[in-house]
Amino acid sequence: DQEQEHNQQAHNQQAQNQQDQLESSNSFESDEFQHVDTHDQLNNNEEDDQFLLPLRSFGLRSRGKKNKELESLDYDTCENKIYVEKLQDSSEENQRERKALLRKEDILQWILFFLVGITTAMVAFFIDFVVHHLINWKFSNLVDSVNHCKDHGCLALSLLYFILFDVGFVSIAAFLTMLAPVAAGSGIPEIKCYLNGIKLPKVTDFKTMLAKVVGVLFSVSGGMFVGKEGPMIHSGAIIGAGITQGKSSNKWINTNFFTLFRNDRAKRDFVSGGAAAGVAAAFGAPLGGVLFSLEEGCSFWNQSLTWRTLFCTMSSAFMLNFLASGINLHKWGQLEAPSLVNFGQFSDEEGHLWNVVDLGVFVVMGALGGLLGALFNHLNKKLTIYRKKHVTTKWKKFAEVILISMVATIVVFLFSMTLGECRELTPEDQQEEFAKSARSFFCDGENQYNDMATLAFNPQEIAIKTLFHLDGKFSLRSLGIYFLMYFFIACWTYGIAIPSGLFVPCLVTGASFGRLVGTAVRIWWPHYSKTRLGTYALIGAASFLGGVVRMTISLTVILIESTNEIALGLPLMVTLMVAKLVGDLFNEGLYDIHIHLRHIPLLEWEPPEEMKPHDAKDIMSEHPVCFYGVEKVAHAIEILRSNKHNGFPIVKNFSAIMQNNEKSERCGKFRGIILRSQILVLLLERCFGERRLTGVNALRLRQEDFVSHYPLQVGLEEIVSSITPEDMELYLDFQPYMALCPYVVWKETTVSKCFNLFRTMGLRHLVVVERDNAEVVGI
Repeated sequence: DQEQEHNQQAHNQQAQNQQDQLESSNSFESDEFQHVDTHDQLNNNEEDDQFLLPLRSFGLRSRGKKNKELESLDYDTCENKIYVEKLQDSSEENQRERKALLRKEDILQWILFFLVGITTAMVAFFIDFVVHHLINWKFSNLVDSVNHCKDHGCLALSLLYFILFDVGFVSIAAFLTMLAPVAAGSGIPEIKCYLNGIKLPKVTDFKTMLAKVVGVLFSVSGGMFVGKEGPMIHSGAIIGAGITQGKSSNKWINTNFFTLFRNDRAKRDFVSGGAAAGVAAAFGAPLGGVLFSLEEGCSFWNQSLTWRTLFCTMSSAFMLNFLASGINLHKWGQLEAPSLVNFGQFSDEEGHLWNVVDLGVFVVMGALGGLLGALFNHLNKKLTIYRKKHVTTKWKKFAEVILISMVATIVVFLFSMTLGECRELTPEDQQEEFAKSARSFFCDGENQYNDMATLAFNPQEIAIKTLFHLDGKFSLRSLGIYFLMYFFIACWTYGIAIPSGLFVPCLVTGASFGRLVGTAVRIWWPHYSKTRLGTYALIGAASFLGGVVRMTISLTVILIESTNEIALGLPLMVTLMVAKLVGDLFNEGLYDIHIHLRHIPLLEWEPPEEMKPHDAKDIMSEHPVCFYGVEKVAHAIEILRSNKHNGFPIVKNFSAIMQNNEKSERCGKFRGIILRSQILVLLLERCFGERRLTGVNALRLRQEDFVSHYPLQVGLEEIVSSITPEDMELYLDFQPYMALCPYVVWKETTVSKCFNLFRTMGLRHLVVVERDNAEVVGI
């Protein structure tokens, strides 16, 4: 169209009219900005919740303010003119190059997924190795101190040692989190948002991973009621984002390796593979890792990504097994340590795993787990809201961590010393591994142990394994107290400023709940139940964890792979399904709650019911900022300075309409869309020149030139500082670089269809046009 307009300049009057139109486009900006400020982008809300104003006018539900620091990721391929020309080049040389490039890309993807898997396993093993030695060092000193002081009346000194150990370790984790705040928590909500198209600041930075990995060593070793599995998943995602780009975001590293994957879409695939590898390393569950990324992460998935992600998780599980078997067990090549969280082998040699009648008990346990999970989530939500209001500075967050560490340490110590029951070790127990972890605090007999201290004065993994595999070793009172202690302190702990996982604390809490139920069933119906108590503990762990996080498919497979018992598949699936159904009656999963509390606009799987009767015109932002195909440099810079939008429709001409008896401008016929990052690259590469009849006489970039600037690390003002006043009078030609066929909808399109387009295709912008003349009416 632009070329046709230039060809018509042979007639003087038409040339004069076109010049007038050009001048009006350059002066249009001052009027345009008076009414286009409602262009909805995630980071351009000067008033609270501006994006949701159209929703409120139609009675639609909102989730509160949006986070102004957020951006979207560009998962949609930009099919512009230079991209299409490359595809349509039918020369033999180009076709040969394309085939070679596709083969190279495919081979590199397999190699990189393998590297991501083994690197994630190495990091996970490092975390587990250091945590294991730190915890053993701490407990060996504490047990010796308690055994000495119980006879000499210096237990206060033992408690002081305990507090110094825990607070000292936790202080290191809290300090590292002060340096990298994104490292706090498990990282799973952040990765879930990233995989669904939301760019959170520094969530995949190397600094974040360093603080995460080192911090979780000391938060777990410091006795906090947290796990290391969630941080492993986050670390795997960062590895996937890092080693596959061949450059760092801070300009320290910039190589020519892996330039094929320097785009948001390819990076997303590697992040999903890294997250899945983290699950595989933590639980020895490669299939569960794939399903975790699919269920919790990606809104867009394909068959080739499934196959590569499975290869990544298998590589991770193999490397972890290889390292753990060689270094921990001194059996190189034997592969006898499949995961970091060792649930042990379930067996029906002494009692049955489960029977048909037990399935009814498991359903009830699933319902109770859903109720307990909903209560856990509700309490943690209230705590998180309180923290957001009152615990706002870094030092207040640091002080909160120290307070919780001290309280947890004192409670564990006092409960272990005063509330445990002494029980006899049988000759069989003395032959088992259980005898090594049994604690005999304040027990008079030589072959006695304190059941509460045995659970509390051991690593969480040993407590889980003990609850899963040892029958009749704990009293109802000790199990009940231990369950309540873990429930409330873990709820208080999750969300504080240290790297912390949620899986293992929930498994410990649920396992003690399950053992409590199983023990009660044996006492009340002694002639009925021959089912092992370990089965009840596993079902209780699944029900509570499912009630908290509301995962179903992936969690079922993870627990089956971790226990290596396919016979438990049906009860696990039924329990998790019931826990989710009951929990969903009251609130959402804890990860989703924290996402919403941070005002992250993550789209759910399905559109809300109240949106379905409405159309695109009800929720779109009207009067979007638009560009012509050719614009003055000064005009483009002023628009970029005046707003922070990241996508601009390209139109043929602006048209005048009458609104409230006043003449106003609106966008013309839709031609394409261009991203802010593309305009910045054009300015950075000085792709502007004089306007002529045949177009703009300027440098034309290739696709590779845009890739070389990914991710763009230069700001607008830094670019503008190198542009002279003479350059400001030159022109930018957006036509070769704008997306020629982006997704658009009519203004009558239902909101449900718009929602599904965004969710399934990973869109960042969706332009709304008139049905009759393709005129842009909103975005």
